[in-house]
Amino acid sequence: MTDDKDEKVDAVFAALSDPTRRAVLRAVASAGQMTATQLSTQFPVSRQAVTKHLNALSDAGLVRTTRHGRELFYALSPAPLTDALDWITDVGAEWDDRLKSLRTYLAGHQNP
Repeated sequence: MTDDKDEKVDAVFAALSDPTRRAVLRAVASAGQMTATQLSTQFPVSRQAVTKHLNALSDAGLVRTTRHGRELFYALSPAPLTDALDWITDVGAEWDDRLKSLRTYLAGHQNP
């Protein structure tokens, strides 16, 4: 992976490390698009706190915004999740290879 892609994946994992942000992202994804005010009615935090979470998600590229009049709507931007999934798949494949090598080694060194 390139350094730029690594930084993007790091930002996704950092954004998703907070359970409230994950819940906010889930709510946005389910609704299609929502305002911070609409989201704040679903969480036991202030509208300002929801906006802060949305900004972190936006910085990671996980949500995009569109303005309709005075309202700012947030919608899911799934591409960074694909990059994170690719990273997870790559790491998983490396571990699969290591475990296969270990199994082969152990099978060849068992006592009769």
